[in-house]
Amino acid sequence: MWRGLARQLGPALRLVLVATLVLGVLYPGVVWGVSRLPGLVDRAEGSVLDGPVASSSLIGIDPVPADPAADPWFHLRPSASAPDSATADLGPADPSTSGGSNLATTAEDLVTAVAERRAVVAGREGVAPAEVPDDAVTASASGLDPDISPEYAALQVPRVARVTGLPESEVRALVAEATSGRALGVLGEPTVNTSELNAGLVATRPGLR
Repeated sequence: MWRGLARQLGPALRLVLVATLVLGVLYPGVVWGVSRLPGLVDRAEGSVLDGPVASSSLIGIDPVPADPAADPWFHLRPSASAPDSATADLGPADPSTSGGSNLATTAEDLVTAVAERRAVVAGREGVAPAEVPDDAVTASASGLDPDISPEYAALQVPRVARVTGLPESEVRALVAEATSGRALGVLGEPTVNTSELNAGLVATRPGLR
């Protein structure tokens, strides 16, 4: 009886040891190694940005200036979850809320919101409403998109330079560092990551709040 039990337990124990080695050591080790490859580290580690406030380059949170009249930040696209589109706080301030408006382009509510947003952005940047890019007044599907167009970033450069005291050339250099080209060189459009851009501003001007 005991001999038969030993014959059964032996293969079972060997299978447990092999499975532990393969699935508990080798496989996690391979996955970890793959995650260290260039281009995958940020995805594996959550794309955490250095700075006084923990943030991610994949999540857009619109900064709320302490003094709207002296706003030093680059702002991202509007969010359908923003409490009031007629205020300067257009983008997502709470990343726990995500989603689009699901309104058609002909919806009266959307047309009104876009007009209000255009007026707010034009007033904030000191330009004519016609100079405001479309992505500055239209929300992304998630409402948490950190990327804006180079045109929208360029529109904000003079204000950011004026408020921070940085030369416009230095601010434009920060924009260039946060700019990504088309995927594979042909897909999509160039984008500017506002999370990375504002983190760059804080690194340059640590006192910014």
